[in-house]
Amino acid sequence: MRSALLLAPATLISACATPPPPANITMDEMDTDRKFLCAADGVQSYVGQNADRETGMEILKASGARILRWGAPNSAWTMDYREDRVNVRYDRAMTITDITCG
Repeated sequence: MRSALLLAPATLISACATPPPPANITMDEMDTDRKFLCAADGVQSYVGQNADRETGMEILKASGARILRWGAPNSAWTMDYREDRVNVRYDRAMTITDITCG
């Protein structure tokens, strides 16, 4: 009985944990002639879709950015602005909630 009581809090804590984000994605940097500029207007249709690597690759390509940065729920980001980066925030259900450049 005592061991069951000790395990209950750990189970509750793990149920509330945020899933790990997909890995950040970078376009092939071999294409040095290309100027990567993010344009988030054309990728807003991805809001509401699953936050996974495949969707991230589509967003990266469609936005024209060189780097995709995932933003987990309730996470802090640096405030540095990068014109070649698209930022994709998602919720605990791994659903994309916001896409911006910077």
